[in-house]
Amino acid sequence: MELNPSIRSAAFWLAHDLDPGKGTSRVLITATSDESANRPPTPSMTDLITNLASLDVTRIGGGAIDQALAAAVDTSRPWQEPDGEDVLAALPEVKAALAPIAQHVMTVSPTHWWSQGRQVEQWAIDWRPADDPAPLPRDPARALSTWARDTRAEEVRAEKERPRDPRASWSGTWWSFPHGTLQTIGRVPLGLNLIEDSFGEEHATVIPVRGAGRTYEIRTADEWVSLCREYPLEVTASRRHDWFRCTGHDGRWVIPDWEKVAKRWDAVHLTDLAYLTGANRALQVDADVYTVLAGWNPDTTMWLTDVAREWEGPRQHWQRSTYQEAWTRTLNDPISHS
Repeated sequence: MELNPSIRSAAFWLAHDLDPGKGTSRVLITATSDESANRPPTPSMTDLITNLASLDVTRIGGGAIDQALAAAVDTSRPWQEPDGEDVLAALPEVKAALAPIAQHVMTVSPTHWWSQGRQVEQWAIDWRPADDPAPLPRDPARALSTWARDTRAEEVRAEKERPRDPRASWSGTWWSFPHGTLQTIGRVPLGLNLIEDSFGEEHATVIPVRGAGRTYEIRTADEWVSLCREYPLEVTASRRHDWFRCTGHDGRWVIPDWEKVAKRWDAVHLTDLAYLTGANRALQVDADVYTVLAGWNPDTTMWLTDVAREWEGPRQHWQRSTYQEAWTRTLNDPISHS
């Protein structure tokens, strides 16, 4: 289903006018220096609402839903202010107009998996080409120990060196999960498009993985909050500026202490539904403590202990067309395991 051109036009111009970076970080290039000279009549909010209401939601298929999901993840920016599209979508009248569409999307079969738990067979992604293979990450205990030490050290430095004004022009660490541990996805090739802050990679080696053990499922934002409440690690000074820009909230911030989480759980899985309802929001943990689910891709499992292994079956090589933005599996998949 192609997006109604009237909706596309109205959303573009209304979002352009609402964008916080209009005229600075976001500039409309026109044939003359006077933007208004070549600009068509701006659609009104009423035009947008009317066109949204006229959509035949029964024609929205799985392909369009997957494309919209990938676009939502790709445009996520947990380190900066909401852009014009975000501001527009958050307006009460627009949210009300989008609600029937969202309700329909949640009832169709292509989205039933959004709340499913970790699949038995998973896939690790190596973004290097097939002729440059690499083994899966191992020794998660060491990776988590290094992460915990570095995170606490950064918090101490940030408390001493960074301004307390959340509006200060400062950026640092903004994600809420540790790097260095094995991460896997549940679906290929869709998962290759569900990447926050991607670099537009065109090659991916996909490795079959299976793991056992105890998995903490994040199916809702509340389950993320519960994890932060049970294993809190304060990151206020190191996350203050980025998360204020993202959420507009100024206060104390925590994330899970992943080294401690690993003492109870072997893996943590984030469902698509939890991502869509919880990411990039200021979520209240306690009276004056909040958290942000930032930088963690939907339907991703993070392995905290050494219980996951490369499984039988060949590694797959996928390549993305620069023009079509579609992933295609090549015929010369590598078959060796590391």
